[in-house]
Amino acid sequence: MNEKAVVIEAPGGAEQLKLVDAEVGDPGPGEIRIRHEACGLNYIDVYHRNGTYPMPLPARLGMEGAGVVEAVGEGVTHLKTGDRAAYASQPPGAYATARVMPAKCVLKLPDAISFETGAAMMLKGLTVQYLLRKTLPQGGLQAGEFVLFHAAAGGVGLIACQWARALGLQLIGTAGSDEKCQLALENGATHVINYRRDVDFAARVREITGGRGVKVVYDSVGADTWEGSLNSLAPFGLLASFGSASGPVPPFSVGTLAAKGSVYVTRPTLFTHIASHESTQAMGEDLFQMVASGQVSIRIDKRYALGDVAESHRDLEARRLVGSAVLLP
Repeated sequence: MNEKAVVIEAPGGAEQLKLVDAEVGDPGPGEIRIRHEACGLNYIDVYHRNGTYPMPLPARLGMEGAGVVEAVGEGVTHLKTGDRAAYASQPPGAYATARVMPAKCVLKLPDAISFETGAAMMLKGLTVQYLLRKTLPQGGLQAGEFVLFHAAAGGVGLIACQWARALGLQLIGTAGSDEKCQLALENGATHVINYRRDVDFAARVREITGGRGVKVVYDSVGADTWEGSLNSLAPFGLLASFGSASGPVPPFSVGTLAAKGSVYVTRPTLFTHIASHESTQAMGEDLFQMVASGQVSIRIDKRYALGDVAESHRDLEARRLVGSAVLLP
């Protein structure tokens, strides 16, 4: 059957994104075919498009979506035709009206959660789940303790602010404007830092924490915040670098970690955590419970037609989006 999909034939700017006719066949063993009601938009899609994360070309883009299962392949037992479903998954290809894909990371979407919310929350929400539940400093995190979360008014950040509030954590959020800082506060951050005004955000972190620093920094910004993130840590603290929106972290001497107070650094990825269906299911159930209970709400800032995907990428790169955004096939 003929469908539509977004492809790139070469890495580069948003102009490389093309909406083309695409064949969608039947699912093979361990696969499903899903018809999308909404497709998620994430910064990793920009990395795929511009070549930061190289892919074989021509390539399809998009890592998350939600819709209705149209067919299931041999061996798939957790889904059936007609199920509402949502996913964050490799390989890319969510920017499409329909696709065939591996079933292991596709989960049944509870009736209480809309397709748009499902498409907007899976990659970001599962990222927050593995960060706050699994990527932890020595001794874990207890209610009342401080964490630093960069880009706190973004799609991941707003979920993290709410989830941290539910866990009783004191989340210090950074953002690039007073308006974004206020949004982070409204979503559960206990302290905010406008890093355009307070350039030395680590000094503000020390003030807020009485000089000690935080137990963990969650950093998706990369090069611009690396040094300040290390300087924000308490002794034995953990820096979780999970993105590089400002560019990759430069090489550093491992001796730096000793000088900063026997601190730890990790570079986790979502796709390591969702490598099995069992892990994906457990993480997804945690996320669904947080959203269905109202402890976490998913803000969708903008909706785009699938044919307007280039505009969506330009808005994403220019930081014009707050919260999440979706493409509508």
